[in-house]
Amino acid sequence: RSGASETTAEAQGDQVVHSAYAVDETVGRLKADIAAKGIRFFADIDQAQLGAGANIAIRPSRLILFGNPPLGVQFLSANRFAGLDWPVRMLVLEEADGSVTVAWTDFAYIGHRYALKNRDAQLKMASEVAASIASSVTR
Repeated sequence: RSGASETTAEAQGDQVVHSAYAVDETVGRLKADIAAKGIRFFADIDQAQLGAGANIAIRPSRLILFGNPPLGVQFLSANRFAGLDWPVRMLVLEEADGSVTVAWTDFAYIGHRYALKNRDAQLKMASEVAASIASSVTR
């Protein structure tokens, strides 16, 4: 299904957990937890499907976008370029061995990247919420 050169290597600022479920169930559980928390869901992008449309085969990969505007827009009000990382993005990947990984960018890293001032409490809250959502697939 995938090319020999396809690898998964974490990037700077990534937070990663391993899901106990297959890709589709992982995405479904993440969406359910997002909804249960009253967080706005924006998109579910099937990157493998996009690759297939371009005749490039990759393992299953889904990118979900979600966020709480009253919280996330505070990052944009501190530095509009923070919009490159908001709404929140969570990536769900199937690894070569069939295991599933969930990754997102750490909010402390985002705070540093955009030199966000006076947003420590909001960054901490966003980090806790993202970790809580991700934990919904580790049990």
